[in-house]
Amino acid sequence: MTVLLRPDLGALPLYQQLPTTARVQLSNNETAFPPLPRVAAALTEGLAHINRYPPVSPHAVATHLAEHLRVRAGSVAVGAGSATLLLQLMQAVVHGPSSSIVYAWRSFEAYPILVRVAGAEPRPVPLTGDLVHDLDAMLAAVRPTTRMIIVCNPNNPTGTALHRDAFAKFLAAVPEHVVVVLDEAYHEFVTDPDIPDGLELVREAAGRGNLVSLRTFSKAYGLAGLRIGYCAGPIDLIQAVTKVGVPFSVSTLAETAALISLDSADELAERCRLVRTERDRVGAALHALGHAFVPSQGNFLWLPLADRAAEFAAHSMSDGVMVRPFAGEGVRVTIGSPADNDAFLAVARTFV
Repeated sequence: MTVLLRPDLGALPLYQQLPTTARVQLSNNETAFPPLPRVAAALTEGLAHINRYPPVSPHAVATHLAEHLRVRAGSVAVGAGSATLLLQLMQAVVHGPSSSIVYAWRSFEAYPILVRVAGAEPRPVPLTGDLVHDLDAMLAAVRPTTRMIIVCNPNNPTGTALHRDAFAKFLAAVPEHVVVVLDEAYHEFVTDPDIPDGLELVREAAGRGNLVSLRTFSKAYGLAGLRIGYCAGPIDLIQAVTKVGVPFSVSTLAETAALISLDSADELAERCRLVRTERDRVGAALHALGHAFVPSQGNFLWLPLADRAAEFAAHSMSDGVMVRPFAGEGVRVTIGSPADNDAFLAVARTFV
């Protein structure tokens, strides 16, 4: 008997995770800091209870988040990482293969995969020459079948970001039935005051409209291994997102870590400041070495090496430093610890 698989899975790309055996790991956009001390202590204590199921749905964290973020009760959903929540958002609005989803490209590698998994048609729109979202072209890509537009701001892997007025104009022009997901995984690292805050826009909409702010605890909060994220938006959509979520998908340990992290704002702000300081230091050193890079609002830098991207990555790996190459386009380098960043700069210094 032959199992009948979905015929479209053959063309589905796999998310490529690079080996993690390198001496210096700068290929994943994670923080070099361990969990906050209070988080680590709570996790150690919580290990004694992992024989018990977590809540079916993380309502306690969602309720706490709504209060913490100053948005309406019921307008926050929590899931096993922001990528999982993005898939749930797609599942809530996609009406079968006739539906389409618009996103910029290059952007987060999971977007085309998730769109296909959700059963929709991907409609990627190239970035501008400055590696920023081409909002006019994205609007032009909208069809009657379009159910969602994804805007990654700051954009992964380029680190570029849209400004407030441009995004507001874009949002006003999007048809009301099309959900706009503002993926803000790197918002905590932003320094430009002109970059919009999706949660602020959700507050202004008071639970109405078609905008969703998508965020994660994986980056700035240092909880990548626990997989927990959240989104805020229109209450009816958020309720649908919760309905399509897999029961028990957010662990008790993840919930505990998220709640403690939310109440550790000062420690979080200091860690983000240190990352931004290192980002500036690495950028200045690259400039001094004659390397082109794109100024970033995330916790990473983009080197537009084009056809030499794979060569640079191989050169780095030969010295035990792993970066993330995108063949024919460039290399993304995560900002790590000062020692890790120094190891990367030593590699960059010897690349002609």
